[in-house]
Amino acid sequence: MFKLPSDAPFDGPQREILSGFLGGCSSEQRSWLGKLLSPARNGSASGPKADLLVLYGTESGNSEDLAARSAKLAKARGFKVSMKNMSESVPEDLTRAGCLLVVVSTWGEGDPPESAEDFHSSLMAGGLDLSAVKYSVCALGDTSYEHFCQVGKEVDEQLEVLGAQRVAPRVDCDVDFEDSYGQWVERALEGLGGSVTGSSDSGSASAAVITEDYGKKNPFPAELLDKVLLNASGSAKETWHLELSLEGSGLSYEVGDSLAVVPKNADDVVQSFLEAVNLTGEEKVTTRSSSEKVLREALREDYDITALSRKVATAWQKHCGSPQLETLLDEENREQFKDWSWGRQIVDLLRDFPAARTNGQQLVDILRGLPARLYSISSSPREHEGEVHLTVAAVRYEGHGFSRKGVASTCLADLVSEGDTIPVYVTPNKRFRLPEDHSRPVIMVGPGTGVAPFRAFVEDRSTRPESGPSWLIFGDQCFTYDFLYQLEWQDHLKSGALTRLDVAFSRDQPEKIYVQDRIREKGREIWEWLENGAHFYVCGDASRMAPDVHGALLEVVESCGGRTAEEADTYLGELKKSGRYQRDVY
Repeated sequence: MFKLPSDAPFDGPQREILSGFLGGCSSEQRSWLGKLLSPARNGSASGPKADLLVLYGTESGNSEDLAARSAKLAKARGFKVSMKNMSESVPEDLTRAGCLLVVVSTWGEGDPPESAEDFHSSLMAGGLDLSAVKYSVCALGDTSYEHFCQVGKEVDEQLEVLGAQRVAPRVDCDVDFEDSYGQWVERALEGLGGSVTGSSDSGSASAAVITEDYGKKNPFPAELLDKVLLNASGSAKETWHLELSLEGSGLSYEVGDSLAVVPKNADDVVQSFLEAVNLTGEEKVTTRSSSEKVLREALREDYDITALSRKVATAWQKHCGSPQLETLLDEENREQFKDWSWGRQIVDLLRDFPAARTNGQQLVDILRGLPARLYSISSSPREHEGEVHLTVAAVRYEGHGFSRKGVASTCLADLVSEGDTIPVYVTPNKRFRLPEDHSRPVIMVGPGTGVAPFRAFVEDRSTRPESGPSWLIFGDQCFTYDFLYQLEWQDHLKSGALTRLDVAFSRDQPEKIYVQDRIREKGREIWEWLENGAHFYVCGDASRMAPDVHGALLEVVESCGGRTAEEADTYLGELKKSGRYQRDVY
């Protein structure tokens, strides 16, 4: 709730009236009123405020986007602003900032973004005096993960331990972060002493920096031009190649970027959800966007009805009153809850801990919005003007006696056909780019759908006569069924756009062979490429594949480069810092 400070020049009733009025205003409306009443409007602009550092740690680009918005708003309020990535910073930089805003995401199981690992580790080591610094933290995360916003929490607590003064409470943002972020940045800037100046750069907290008409708040309805199953008959996998039109969107992308797909829940999944709470689906509800819909439509289009988290379980327990669920959610039983929830979805929660009665509004109020899914773009705009291509594996599995399926992947696989439209927007990935010097060699490691961005990389290089050598290491289950884009790779080898191709098909022999095994096997050549300036790229699974590839690469540096384990780790660390070792893992 918005509240005027006690030292505002108004009596009690006036403060109460104004607090109520301003509390009902959006951040944009308050910003406009601030401009109207600003001293700058009457020719008496206030002087510059303290230096402000906006520091961000990002994995998918969201933190960087919000940091840029924060910097823009802060400049409009009179601050002298600098903005830095944690990858380019050291904790000592904080001692030179009078004011500090931190926007940082959490990755995987409570880890910092890869580019922020060194900064986070150094900050947590302590040893700084930050008593002269005022700060606030915006943490980004995903409530479907156990360690929700863990890195933001750690940074916030450590800054306080080091003596910094928190001027606004940390906000922990879920994947639908716009409202939470908007409220936080207003409170944080107020706490730091910022007031609107009348600058032409001023704007609301929710204003996007993206200039296109189409974006996250307004996805583009992209027509599906083509859809091809890449796996041969007999494969255990189901991988789709999709081609979408961007004509008329104004959207553009670079190779390495991702496309966000706004999915819909399948009708059978929605029906199971309704049956679990004995509702027809025709009940009227008010959605998160304040629109009125019938429940069935809202569940299909607006809400995440699959990802089970402690937050959802806690909200449901308050409604259903189950003592068994309350016990399971006790802090002492975190591991027990983790074990129980593994492989389960929200519908299992509703079935296992039923409520005596639930109406439609009570049901949707426990749910979060349906998030977009990010997919690595598998095309080059230089090769496919006005189009964007995706490589998507349909997720289907059995869990606790029920059939399960990935929301976005099976939406693309089952619910859309040629001529249909799919809401999309582009998400830049600035930390996954081809070298600016196109003559540099590149090594690309991408098993399964991890090959997607490398199809784009090779396509892009095929259009540049000055491109250097390219080496792809691809893996999947079976040569006969799962050699994704095989004919394209053969054509690129013939043309010279692809210099070398090594493959690892795990199920074609008694002993499983993976891409990391090929890295060890080809270690001498990989080392020679690295020493000749090659950039090394990895895309795919973050939990097993990426660590295994990293471990194999460490072995190569040790054995072929004659380095100790510590020296090999330092060597790869330097490659990361210089942008020559990049990963897009999920």
